[in-house]
Amino acid sequence: MTVKDITKILEELAPLAHAEEFDNVGLLVGNHTMDVSGILVTLDTLESVVDEAIAKKCNLIVSFHPIVFKGLKKITGSNYVERVVIKAIANNIAIYSMHTALDNSNMGVNAKICEVLGIQNPKILIPKKGTIKKLTTYVPLENVETVKSALFAAGGGAIGKYSNCSFSLEGLGSFKAEEGTNPTLGKIGETHLEKEAQINMIFSFEREKAVLNALFEAHPYEEVAYEITTLNNANQDIGMGMVGTLEHEMDELTFLNEIKKRMNASVIRHSQLLNKKVKRVAVLGGSGAFAITAAKRANADIFITADLKYHQFYEAEQQLVIADIGHFETEQFTKDLLVDYLIKKIPNFAISLSESITNPIKYL
Repeated sequence: MTVKDITKILEELAPLAHAEEFDNVGLLVGNHTMDVSGILVTLDTLESVVDEAIAKKCNLIVSFHPIVFKGLKKITGSNYVERVVIKAIANNIAIYSMHTALDNSNMGVNAKICEVLGIQNPKILIPKKGTIKKLTTYVPLENVETVKSALFAAGGGAIGKYSNCSFSLEGLGSFKAEEGTNPTLGKIGETHLEKEAQINMIFSFEREKAVLNALFEAHPYEEVAYEITTLNNANQDIGMGMVGTLEHEMDELTFLNEIKKRMNASVIRHSQLLNKKVKRVAVLGGSGAFAITAAKRANADIFITADLKYHQFYEAEQQLVIADIGHFETEQFTKDLLVDYLIKKIPNFAISLSESITNPIKYL
């Protein structure tokens, strides 16, 4: 398999189009056509991880965090980022990063946190805006099912766990073909009336090119009438954080200790305890201060995240408990998630879980 074959599988889980605009995801080092001998999955790509890849004969590193985040003006080995890039290139090792594309996946980072903590029926906490689009087009009645089938196959009409969703209206379309055209129906120079159906269908924004290609391929007309609009509807399949419920409510302190044990957290910084039961839990792996308001709006009893500043704990405002368990600690199980996913997709391929501990923060 090539690097492109592997990344295509990974992008079924976390399409790169779902990443945040500030991020740097995808293939950062190497080329898509290289044959892959083995895959090493890691949270961070450090020099020790590249050494591990060399020792395990893995020439593709799948990393959660991007080693190259800002632009590199020179590569001289003057810092750890440059040294990683130099060593990877020298040993013909490709590096692929997923980061916020996986953060925004409903089967990604936050789903894994929910699994580890036993949070049931998790839903997206902050749906990503502008990710649902709607296609409206007009098709002769006899071609409706053919066109709809092609659009469905391209990813159109998918809503949550439902597929092949559309809405149609019948009406009368008109057009006049001018000189130089090759109309499927009607005659050049004459206004033609045709019974048509207006087809309406939503799709996820990253499928727009595929949906349009399918429309043009299946539609019988030389010129296809269509429009695409971006909807403000909340997309429950794409977004940051998750919120769900515990099977059994717990005391706050009992649940904090459970978090500490299950998430291997050395220490938990938290806001004032409210002396109430915990049932509804919100989570956001990594730096999640921006989601405090969303967690309160979701009526969470506790919000688990990382990298909070002093004053941000005040934002709990006695509405919930905020728990900062550490950046690495919230994301550490992400590599297990990716290894399990890849083994299911390509069971006979060499896939290794990195043994390198890349947490830069130590506790006394």
